[in-house]
Amino acid sequence: MREHEHLRQYVDRFKKEQRLPTPRFFKKLSLDAKFRSPNIIYPLSEETFAHVYMDRRRVKHYVIVEPTMDEAEEERYHKILLRILEHAPSFEFDGDEESFKKTLNELMVKSIKPRKGRFIKDEGIALTPGLRTKMEYRLMRDLMYSGMIEPLLHDPYLEDIHNVGVKEIYVVHKVFGMVRTSLKFKDSNELEDFLRMLSEKVGKPVSDTSPIIDAALPDGSRINIIYSEDVSREGPSFTIRKFAKEPLTITQLVGWGTFSPQIAAYLWLALENGMSIFISGETASGKTTSLNSLLTLVNHNYKIYTAEDTPEVVVPQEVWQRLITRESGPIESRVEMFDLVKAALRSRPDYIIIGEVRGQEGNVAFQAMQTGHPVISTFHASSIQKMIQRFTGDPINVPIRFIDNMNLALFQQMVFEGGRIIRRCSSVEEILRFSAEKGGILTRAVFQWDPIEDKHYFRGLYNSHILENKIAPKMGIVDIREIYEEMDHRAEIIERMVNRKIFNYEKVNTIFKRYYEKGMEGIPSYLR
Repeated sequence: MREHEHLRQYVDRFKKEQRLPTPRFFKKLSLDAKFRSPNIIYPLSEETFAHVYMDRRRVKHYVIVEPTMDEAEEERYHKILLRILEHAPSFEFDGDEESFKKTLNELMVKSIKPRKGRFIKDEGIALTPGLRTKMEYRLMRDLMYSGMIEPLLHDPYLEDIHNVGVKEIYVVHKVFGMVRTSLKFKDSNELEDFLRMLSEKVGKPVSDTSPIIDAALPDGSRINIIYSEDVSREGPSFTIRKFAKEPLTITQLVGWGTFSPQIAAYLWLALENGMSIFISGETASGKTTSLNSLLTLVNHNYKIYTAEDTPEVVVPQEVWQRLITRESGPIESRVEMFDLVKAALRSRPDYIIIGEVRGQEGNVAFQAMQTGHPVISTFHASSIQKMIQRFTGDPINVPIRFIDNMNLALFQQMVFEGGRIIRRCSSVEEILRFSAEKGGILTRAVFQWDPIEDKHYFRGLYNSHILENKIAPKMGIVDIREIYEEMDHRAEIIERMVNRKIFNYEKVNTIFKRYYEKGMEGIPSYLR
């Protein structure tokens, strides 16, 4: 508060208006933290902070604390902004942050013509040094970055940012769940201007004729905009799904209980031996997060091809070809997921990763598996029955006899526990074979999650088709019991990594990279 005047002013006003004590300050939050009545502040950037508190009515609030201007200062700001925009065409900058700051400073000097003394004056516009600092922050936020929502994009604890019309923006917080923020658009014009600006920055301008776009922000977050009131009756809306700068690791997910050590060990064996896996579940169940974490378990010497609509998959393997669809432009120049998967097949990759199967590319994926190219992908379905129904129906239309080219289906759920969001692998299903007698696909759940005890149970002991008939022969194991002993050994390694809090993405990948170079000798002795 001594270093940031706007933070001190905010805290003083908060204590007076809410009649609550001074918030506690945290440099970082633990995702396992539990707060009965939160009243905490943590930093988002050098100048911005998040304040999460519960008021006397037991309602949670999320407030962005940033440099602000009063009505008179706002008027001066907009005058300066107009002058800067008038002068801007005659200036050039390289596109990076430092160059923009330098150019912005030159534009401000030209726009306000500073003179000596405490005030900076030009044709009736007076700027104190403090007001100039506020204006520089605001200009950077609105011109270089993403405007009002920029502080939210800096919050590492947010999963989802959602706005409909001129109502308050809501966020899904990893610690506090769904909470209303202090951010709100003044009117529909401001909201529409914001959405046009944001869509142009991501290269997919939105309009009444193209009212819906999906794109990726520079930080990798995924944004969906619905622009027209004809489509969204409550007014234009946007949803941003935030992604961590570094993917979460398999050990972190085990530590949180998404997977058990046994599931991680089972998947390690499966991915090492080229099994095809689909990670399925409903929206926001953590499918992409799990997919990214599992790629650590794939041989680091493999050639990997990824095909996505928006870049979300992060691959630790050195030989990685990243393919992205192109949906804009003339029809003949567009590149769809179907085209990407076909192109990947021609390159003979060791693994094909499809960000999400939705349409005809699913058919190509099954052809790839049938010709010996293992595939990992995500899919929207809440059970193995619904997954098979979706794959065999329109628009994917995979013949039911081909479904057993998939080896494993992993299902995930998002559940609420004590006001917090948690994610669990609800089951791991093995695809056995097509049965003409049964008229369908035979499957077996080898892992199941008990929501009462919050525990995963291994149902496949001495009964796993994939371990016994697919993986053991590849590894040259004759005595079937040895494959289960191998899985237990790997589960112990995973558990030791979790106990030692080895969650860092680079460190976890280094351990598995050395494993694929030297076998078990590459695993540090303290983990073996």
